[in-house]
Amino acid sequence: MLKIQKFAAIDIGSNAVRLLISNIIEQDDTQVIFKKNSLVRVPIRLGADVFLKGEISEYNQERMLDTMKAFSLLIKSHGVVRYKACATSAMREANNSAPLTEKILETTGINIEVIDGEEEAAIIAATDLQSFINPNKTYLYVDVGGGSTEFSVIHNGEKKVSRSFKIGTVRLLNDIVKSETWQELERWIKDNTGQYEKIELIGSGGNINKIFKISGKDVGKPLTYFYLTSYYKMLQNYSYEERITKLNLNQDRADVIIPATRIYLSAMKWSGAKDIYVPKIGLSDGIIKSMYFETVSSIIV
Repeated sequence: MLKIQKFAAIDIGSNAVRLLISNIIEQDDTQVIFKKNSLVRVPIRLGADVFLKGEISEYNQERMLDTMKAFSLLIKSHGVVRYKACATSAMREANNSAPLTEKILETTGINIEVIDGEEEAAIIAATDLQSFINPNKTYLYVDVGGGSTEFSVIHNGEKKVSRSFKIGTVRLLNDIVKSETWQELERWIKDNTGQYEKIELIGSGGNINKIFKISGKDVGKPLTYFYLTSYYKMLQNYSYEERITKLNLNQDRADVIIPATRIYLSAMKWSGAKDIYVPKIGLSDGIIKSMYFETVSSIIV
């Protein structure tokens, strides 16, 4: 018998806030299917406040409150049976995140869980990567966000090591990433990938998804280091305004896409990867799947 229920994930990032609603489709004796029903993205860019001033401005607090009210209504109207809201780098570092999350809880009923970088990396890595990777290969998984980037080394289908670095697109735009942080990342990548003969990248995040879509590549086919380098150079030849008008990028994508591409290219260079695969997965997908498997395991127990 077919059973369909809806789960929702709220991802409060440093660049944008997202609501993902997924259909969880279960059938007797068959694998569960996770099917995206709806995705809403609001580019609040909390990191622009926090990484420069240490707190979320009153203006963006109001925008957050309005967004969470809207998300709460969407969750209700969709008939979602379970949801989870996770906040990452910007909310972790904001001096006023606690009173804001309390106000959101009181006003909307949405309980926001502020997660640390390692938990963020673990949730992202828990997405069903097995369906995207070759179990006989080695990968460096790179998820680029506004405030931080999560890295995981996956060898023969098993995650070997994982770490979060405070290098993100919004931080880079505001020129607040120290050279020492880049050097530390370079050492970490080289130390954790150097023993493998061949490594490939898996990239996730809105910017690499956009680049992949623009490339016209078939799903499952990788982008090459050469292609990404060429695209990076091309982007730099356009002004911010031209990237919106001539390259048809949204205004909140047209600036962050350059630092995001720099992060992916740096990871490829330091790991020696020639290709980057782009499955459409991220924190929201990981939240949905972790909720589902928690539910299943609690029923079994």
